[in-house]
Amino acid sequence: MNVHLGKYKCPECGKCFMNNTRLTRHIQSHYGEKPFECFLCGKRYASSDKLTDHIRIHSGGKPHKCPVCDKAFGQTGELTIHMRVHTGEKPYKCSLCDKSFSVSSSLKSHNRFIHSKLRPYDCQYCGKLFKCKGTLRCHIRIHSDAKLYSCRHCSDSFRRSDQLKSHLLKSHNEGTWFSCHICQKKFAISGNLTTHLLCHGEKMYLCEECPKRFCTAAELKRHIPKHLAFGRFYCGSCGKYLRHRETAVKHFKRCSTG
Repeated sequence: MNVHLGKYKCPECGKCFMNNTRLTRHIQSHYGEKPFECFLCGKRYASSDKLTDHIRIHSGGKPHKCPVCDKAFGQTGELTIHMRVHTGEKPYKCSLCDKSFSVSSSLKSHNRFIHSKLRPYDCQYCGKLFKCKGTLRCHIRIHSDAKLYSCRHCSDSFRRSDQLKSHLLKSHNEGTWFSCHICQKKFAISGNLTTHLLCHGEKMYLCEECPKRFCTAAELKRHIPKHLAFGRFYCGSCGKYLRHRETAVKHFKRCSTG
């Protein structure tokens, strides 16, 4: 819609509309009015169209069909996001690097994990800090013997799902390997391949203490403790610092049981 066409003009922003109904609906967005309420859950919306879309969540209706593939969606917004799979459109651009994303939630996650230094979630056992609850939950398992992921073919169990996937591939030939197209190295997890591919590119992460450079921030982070007088793994039980993850895991177990 051309914002300069139409005789019904918004007094707040100057945008023009072809009829009064659309203008009224638009003005509500400036004042946060949401007069349309869902009778099933009580959620409110600024327009009847948005309420109609929302109600399909409860009914299961999917009238919005993708013209490229056979997928269908209950809301127009879902179809809009899906279409970006076919078009490659990534309208959400990071202001700190050259990355772009197809949905706003991915941009938020990117900023939190890559650019933010905030780590609001701390481990109650060792005091280590994390950026999200999911990573903390995975970490806490190193302090216990809980192995929640069991192999369906044998008696082996694992603490993490990626360890189980790797086991299924190596021991039972179940699953799909992800191969590097440059050096042919194989990975059980696609994310590990993505990280590995960075190693074939430019080493952008420079250590401030020595001339070494690294392909990823994670590699630099693992390297930095070599310059410290103490390790990066802190034991909350005895106050000891340990340099290496494997040593720390064994130490945490001894401290928690002893």
